[in-house]
Amino acid sequence: MQKLSVMENKAGKILIADDEPDILEIISFNLQSEGYEVFTAKNGEQAIEQAKKHMPDLIILDVMMPRKNGFEVCNILRLQPAFKDTIIIFLTALNDESTEIKGLETGGDDYITKPISPKVLISRINALFRRITKETGSILQIGDLQIDREKYNVVYKNEEIFLARKEFELLALLTSKPQKVFLRNEILHQVWGTDVIVGDRTIDVHIRKIRQKLGADCITTVKGVGYKFQM
Repeated sequence: MQKLSVMENKAGKILIADDEPDILEIISFNLQSEGYEVFTAKNGEQAIEQAKKHMPDLIILDVMMPRKNGFEVCNILRLQPAFKDTIIIFLTALNDESTEIKGLETGGDDYITKPISPKVLISRINALFRRITKETGSILQIGDLQIDREKYNVVYKNEEIFLARKEFELLALLTSKPQKVFLRNEILHQVWGTDVIVGDRTIDVHIRKIRQKLGADCITTVKGVGYKFQM
């Protein structure tokens, strides 16, 4: 059976920004071997230029780069509508929790610490591309899960799942960007709004109920940060 190239997929362009030539070379080689179209940048300013020029589907950013660090690059790109839905991954040697939280608050979809083997990194990138949601009108399809945001209807493995309104809105938010870590404050603001005062415990209870009703542990808790959907 002939192996389908990733380039046949709509999402196949990747930009890597890192000031270490060895990192750029190793990651580029492995991604190209997987069929991805790869572009590179050696500093933050170059990363922004390359992003605007090639419009990649996924961007890998080192945090500690000259001429604008990874956080600054992410901030600048996220302010532009063209990069609103672009997958952005931070790949860095900084492994403290506060830096990870900052990366996710800046707009990163994932935060990966060095060192990491090329095979593991490629596996995570492939997973992100596989989980890009397919939308047809108001219907969101992710694997065996189908969400109709207009009718507030959820079907999992051909079985209709009945969710309370806030449970539905929470699931719809998390599935809008699979693998993205949604911060607790972000969830509270988007699901409950600013006029209602609710605590973190409220989110935990709703997450538990969604897991129970789906019969699947597809919502992952990222300790001290928030939640992400992965199936």
